[in-house]
Amino acid sequence: MYIAHILLVIIVIFPIFFALTSSFRPLEDVFRYVSPISWKTFIPTRFTWDAYYNLFAQRGFARIFFNTFFVAIVNVFFGVIVNSMAAFAFAKMAFKAKNGLFFLVLITFMIPFEVIALPLYSLVDSFGWLDSYYGLIVPGIASGLVIFLYRQFFMDLPVALLEAARMDGASWWRIYYKVAIPLCKPVTISASLLIFISQWEAFMWPLLVSRSKEYRVIQVAMSYFVTEHATYWNEMFAASILAIIIPVCLILPYQRYFVQGVTSTGSKE
Repeated sequence: MYIAHILLVIIVIFPIFFALTSSFRPLEDVFRYVSPISWKTFIPTRFTWDAYYNLFAQRGFARIFFNTFFVAIVNVFFGVIVNSMAAFAFAKMAFKAKNGLFFLVLITFMIPFEVIALPLYSLVDSFGWLDSYYGLIVPGIASGLVIFLYRQFFMDLPVALLEAARMDGASWWRIYYKVAIPLCKPVTISASLLIFISQWEAFMWPLLVSRSKEYRVIQVAMSYFVTEHATYWNEMFAASILAIIIPVCLILPYQRYFVQGVTSTGSKE
């Protein structure tokens, strides 16, 4: 089992390690030592920071990183609030067509995004949100998967706990943010990571709605490394390494809470 795990780790890590070492090579050296494989394949013979320097000095990656991080963080903030409130209503409130509406919510994260991309683009265009933070952020706030995770957790909250709060005169709003939310820390962390990573890795939607460099995010910016005349592999590898670092730094410290949050949202009614 240890040998199998080590082999799997090597298979997973090898492309990342190759990208890391290639990001410190000149462009003409990136694939020079790929075949046959030798120590030169993994260790740069000519070490240079040019790829990283070009990212920030010529391609404006400081602004691109700010855009990506800003869009992801704002989506996390509003996504957790909006989706948890919707889930609380589905779990603990009685209203007409509740089951039908929740069924529609489930469908939303089963349909490929490509199916709704054009109608969503037309809607955003009608609001005048193209090439703006509104167009990048607002369509990603609502998430059927996050609503499902929260709803399943809220379903397991003891009814007696909520009834006691109601008898003490607490409103549904007060019960939501004073009783329910403090109890769902693992789910909140899981939902936050899911929203953040989905926004950080988003490509198709930012490509559609962001036309200028001012609102370009990292996944879209990396597509511009491929031109008619050349592919700037060393800069692409450098950008890929930088794009990996932030999600990894977030996932590793909260991995335990992430797993706990996902596994604790069973379907017990």
